Amino acid sequence: MPSRLSMQTSSPAGEGELLCGECLKSRPLFARAASYGAYEGGLRELVHLLKYHHVRPAAGVLGRMTAEAAGEVLPEFSSRNPLLIPVPLHASKLRERGFNQSELIARSAWKQMERGSALRFELNRDVLKRRRATESQVGLTREQRQTNLHGAFAVNDAKAISGREVLLVDDVLTTGATVSECARVLRKAGAKAIWVATAARAGRPVTGDSFGSLKTVETEARGEERAAVVGDGPVRTG
Repeated sequence: MPSRLSMQTSSPAGEGELLCGECLKSRPLFARAASYGAYEGGLRELVHLLKYHHVRPAAGVLGRMTAEAAGEVLPEFSSRNPLLIPVPLHASKLRERGFNQSELIARSAWKQMERGSALRFELNRDVLKRRRATESQVGLTREQRQTNLHGAFAVNDAKAISGREVLLVDDVLTTGATVSECARVLRKAGAKAIWVATAARAGRPVTGDSFGSLKTVETEARGEERAAVVGDGPVRTG
């Protein structure tokens, strides 16, 4: 089985190790993030097929990968009915793209986890909204990303969040700025604890105490990813 990329940040109670370097400046409010593999090669191509070429069957493959990554953090949940929340798009981007890739991935992951886990997730795509359009995060520093995203998200129904454990789902984790801002508003609304699962993790992998147990994905992890990508054609999901 290929290794998974995981990022330890803090415990749900706010305890745990401090992050090193510039990460010390803003410790994320999620407990841990897990990703299926590095954002490169076949996995990067698969994400691009979904987001930029609108090959929706790719979401099924990415969802299975995300569900497998989520398996790393599911034992840490204490509730049997946590919330599953995809990172939302702003309405303008949703109209432009026609779909939210994170929602499609979350739906696919949800189906996988319903079959393979004792937890019964409640998928809620409406409780978290993106109320402000933001600049592209590409090329921005950590500080610029945080500034760009501050105030971009809001909770529609605090009662639906209060006291609940949450699994946030996104396609790619880069610096963690997006999911950290989502976690901030969810915690403010009363969420008990938050974990993150993504299909891919971007950036140069780090080791040691920087992000806990972040590992390099093994070469054989590319097998399923590359099998799913057939040039610009359809994606095989079966």
